[in-house]
Amino acid sequence: MNDKTGRIKASVTEQEALDFHARGRPGKLEINPTKPMATQRDLSLAYSPGVAVPVKAIAADPATAYDYTARGNMVAVISNGTAILGLGNLGALASKPVMEGKAVLFKRFADVDSIDLEVATEDVDEFINCVRFLGPSFGGINLEDIKAPDCFIIEQKLREIMDIPVFHDDQHGTAIIAAAGLINALELTGRDFKTTKLVCNGAGAAAIACIELIKAMGFAPENITLCDTKGVIWQGRTEGMNQWKSAHAVKTDNRTLAEAMKGADVVFGLSQKGAFTDDMIRSMAPKPIIFAMANPDPEITPEAVAEIRSDAIMATGRSDYPNQVNNVLGFPYIFRGALDVRASTINDAMKIAAVRALAELAREDVPDDVAAAYQGNRPRFGPRYIIPVPFDPRLISAIPVAVARAAMETGVARRDIADLDAYARELSARRDPIASTLQRLYERVRANPKRVVFAEAEEEQVMRAAISYANQGLGTAILLGRDEPMHATAEKHGIDLNRPGIEVVNARISDRVDAYTDFLYSRLQRKGYLYRDCQRLVKTDRNHFAACMVALGDADAMVTGTTRNYSTAFEDIRRCIDPKPGRRVIGVSLALARGRTVFVADTAVHDMPTAEELADIAEEAARTARRMGYEPRVAMLAYSTFGHPTGERSERVREAVKILDRRHVDFEYDGEMGADVALNHERMEQYPFCRLSGTANVLVMPAIHSASISTKMLQELGGSTVVGPLLVGLDKSVQITQMGAKDSDIVNMAAIAAYNAGG
Repeated sequence: MNDKTGRIKASVTEQEALDFHARGRPGKLEINPTKPMATQRDLSLAYSPGVAVPVKAIAADPATAYDYTARGNMVAVISNGTAILGLGNLGALASKPVMEGKAVLFKRFADVDSIDLEVATEDVDEFINCVRFLGPSFGGINLEDIKAPDCFIIEQKLREIMDIPVFHDDQHGTAIIAAAGLINALELTGRDFKTTKLVCNGAGAAAIACIELIKAMGFAPENITLCDTKGVIWQGRTEGMNQWKSAHAVKTDNRTLAEAMKGADVVFGLSQKGAFTDDMIRSMAPKPIIFAMANPDPEITPEAVAEIRSDAIMATGRSDYPNQVNNVLGFPYIFRGALDVRASTINDAMKIAAVRALAELAREDVPDDVAAAYQGNRPRFGPRYIIPVPFDPRLISAIPVAVARAAMETGVARRDIADLDAYARELSARRDPIASTLQRLYERVRANPKRVVFAEAEEEQVMRAAISYANQGLGTAILLGRDEPMHATAEKHGIDLNRPGIEVVNARISDRVDAYTDFLYSRLQRKGYLYRDCQRLVKTDRNHFAACMVALGDADAMVTGTTRNYSTAFEDIRRCIDPKPGRRVIGVSLALARGRTVFVADTAVHDMPTAEELADIAEEAARTARRMGYEPRVAMLAYSTFGHPTGERSERVREAVKILDRRHVDFEYDGEMGADVALNHERMEQYPFCRLSGTANVLVMPAIHSASISTKMLQELGGSTVVGPLLVGLDKSVQITQMGAKDSDIVNMAAIAAYNAGG
């Protein structure tokens, strides 16, 4: 639920928080091996004597540590607990839950492995000496929750003496996100960096970093006023000063925060709750930009600002308001890019690159994943959406690329990435298991783009999917629907259909209606359909019109299913398109779990297949796996394994294996067997006569109910991603999504349809 200010209502009780951290294995982290440790040989390779080989290699060439150890993907999160969140100095041990959380965020958002280290000293030199000797263990150091000015000294010294990135996130993370939001707020209010007047309240680590970063980006120094608890930091002031504050002192007659804010265009709050009064906000210039970033409570709330004036753009550090200045938008991806080019430091150019990439991302069309974070209210670039949200899946393919490019251009990268487009796709694959499996498919479609008709184009997510399909260079997206509803939906949701790669077709007025009607009538006239029945289907049913487009070569492929159940859409398509000669139409689902991809068939068409049909299904599923780059190992599944226990379905599966024997197929297969035997190497070894050379990657189910139940269970229980069912075996390429599919799912199915249209 959202209130009138746009605040997302959510609350967490103290007990809920404690229970969350205590349940199961206490804390939020564990360590898992990345190599098998099942046999004595595994241990010999992992430790003595095999481990001596990479030891010698690293001793001879230290750079190979990135090849033979986890260093290149490992960041240390280090704190002494002197400035924990907004709670103050509670000590190193008390900071551990926060540092564990930081490590979890590294992994969750950017696939960066991380470990937390809590250093129990407040002595700056001791802290520096502790951290400086950890360099060989890590690819980067993330400093966290260290009080100012100690954090400035610590970071500066460690950057000088270590040859890996050292990044104090409380400073630079906040600065990067705030600067990105500022760029967009200035754009929306018609301002620029040279003439805008900005006041920053708070002179701690984050505030100083914000000012330094925006100055580096071109903000006029004389237009920035920094304030602390004693008022304006002006040239000549001596009370409460240090070298970091003095660097930003300005020549001004203003002495208080209230005086400084009169006529100001922008105010940054990095101080404390209640620091901004109603009168201060009233005194600001028209269309003020207010970033109240104190946590957990901002300097002034959006509700309070809304009561005072309606022309303000607001951002806070809170997740329950729009425009959250959230460091998780920055640090995981900045380190991802820095690690991948083995950067020696994170410099200003890399930070600015991250700023600009974030700002640009907020201006792009928003995918369903982002809309979900807003409880279904799809944001668009404007006063209430100037900063991307943390769960935007595009962050990992945008920010690291920008950071890596800047590192290479400024000479701090020790490894070059030649193809940054390919790198972006690899990054998407790290976050999204579907992207990894479909990456080769996407690349092949880009090399041979196809015309795909989107049959339910009056739906918002279908329009967005079509635009994404075209924007990714996959081909032309044909939007099929009525003009008025389609354009009304587009206007309502801020979608621009007038762009390259998009065609709009209205079935009612198309000049191809007669040709499609004749074609459909020739197929259905002996199946109880009159000519006018076929004409009505073509004019009023988009599945029939789209399928006729594909059948007669006006489009290469089609995708549908968002508004209808699978079986209904399949029946519509089968009236227009036949199976390939000698082929059987089946549904194949891709299950992706724990680093393995398994094809499951038949999940869509055959209810209780015969032995002959099971053999056909096995051949179609193996063909699909091979076409998607996998060498098929087919397991014919049953509840029994090689004769025990027995049953009617097991008999059919055994007969299907005999049929495959007679056909002399060119792929591995065996059965009948249980799923545990098919997927577990050790269990399979109990049957030395089994003909599979390894665990199965194609599972042929004995009936549709077992196929459907198992894949849906996998999807809903978590830890797995299921794509499909993919429709294979038709003479023309068609894919059917699940009802209510998100735009990203529709794009995947459209790409698969385009790929299948290629051969």
